Amino acid sequence: MGRMKQEVVETDEIDYAPCHYGHSKMMFRGPRKRLDQPYLAFIGGTETYGKFIQQPFPALVEQGMRQTCVNFGGVSAGVDAFVNDQSMLEICRDADFTVLQIMGASNLSNRFYSVHPRRNDRFVEASSVLQAIYNDVDFSDFSFIRHMLGALHDQSPQRFEIVVNELRQAWSARMKNLLEKTGRRVILLWFSDEPLSDQDWSMRPAQLQTDPLFITANMVEKLRPLVADIVVMNPSTDALSEGVKGMIYPPSQEAMASEMLGVRCHQEASAQIIEALRKQHSMAT
Repeated sequence: MGRMKQEVVETDEIDYAPCHYGHSKMMFRGPRKRLDQPYLAFIGGTETYGKFIQQPFPALVEQGMRQTCVNFGGVSAGVDAFVNDQSMLEICRDADFTVLQIMGASNLSNRFYSVHPRRNDRFVEASSVLQAIYNDVDFSDFSFIRHMLGALHDQSPQRFEIVVNELRQAWSARMKNLLEKTGRRVILLWFSDEPLSDQDWSMRPAQLQTDPLFITANMVEKLRPLVADIVVMNPSTDALSEGVKGMIYPPSQEAMASEMLGVRCHQEASAQIIEALRKQHSMAT
């Protein structure tokens, strides 16, 4: 009996208990939380959602702070998934604090290309401007943003810098828009094995696989006047070395799981977020 149960844990998916809030079209990670008591809200991408993680950092913060935490993370989400979601934004405005994970600059619509409004890693179409810059590329070949960006870079690293600059400008404008809609009780969270720096993205070992992609320390610093705090969370070497230990995923998705931040990384992130939240509470009293 015990052996059967063990096999289920190894091969089964987590019950993410997907749920809706208000009129939002996005499915968020459940179970659905009651909002009639003080709560904290979390916006972000795959890490906030906690794919393959039984207790992602929002759930760990809930335990540590003994306060309801509402998880608005979305797998592969960019800023676009949230900036026009009125139901979610209202919930965030009413939260004690919102923790906003910094997401990459690639998964958002801009002057050069558009993405799916909720599944922001999906490429929809290239604008006439991008088609003019890259008149030697067939954009019908692409379904995913990173695949397209890799092809554009390979075709012409020089022209690609025009794309990167556009994405950075679009990200900065969209983030300011999002922060204006959520209010200033926001803690920005950099949660990545990449340092938050101004190093050129192309100089980084992972290059286009860097996450969050194309974001510099200077871009984040410019948002500081709009937020309560910025938490930079780089997991320890020990946490990163644990790899997929404790993660729950089907065997076919092991390669995907191995690229994600693991259980101990989430534990370290939650400790740093709790510290930042307690600092905000002590400043308010």
